[in-house]
Amino acid sequence: MAASRQASVAFGDGEVYIEKYLSDVRHVEVQVFGDGKTTLHFGERDCSVQRRHQKLVEESPSPALTPELRERMAAAACALGDRVGYEGAGTVEFIVDAATRDFYFIEMNTRIQVEHPVSEEVTGHDLV
Repeated sequence: MAASRQASVAFGDGEVYIEKYLSDVRHVEVQVFGDGKTTLHFGERDCSVQRRHQKLVEESPSPALTPELRERMAAAACALGDRVGYEGAGTVEFIVDAATRDFYFIEMNTRIQVEHPVSEEVTGHDLV
């Protein structure tokens, strides 16, 4: 109630968005490339080991994903690229609820990331 009042005073609208709290998550990103029509993926990287929001270790494939979950996440990343007509290299980032195995979109980085050599090593493709 207090948050709604504060939002109303500050923004002229009392609506408040509440995010679901997830206590045990993994941070998994899917490497994608699009040509404006079709998006392909080049596997995922698990970057859950972080310090002060900086990635310390990248693992691929993610030890936290089942084959079925890996397939669903890759399909979701490619569907996003297809939907927006994405062209170029990108990374679609998700968090995965360790308890339920549900995954949630965080963001898409519309560039090749410094971690791309992990994907290159695993897939055998030169991404640059």
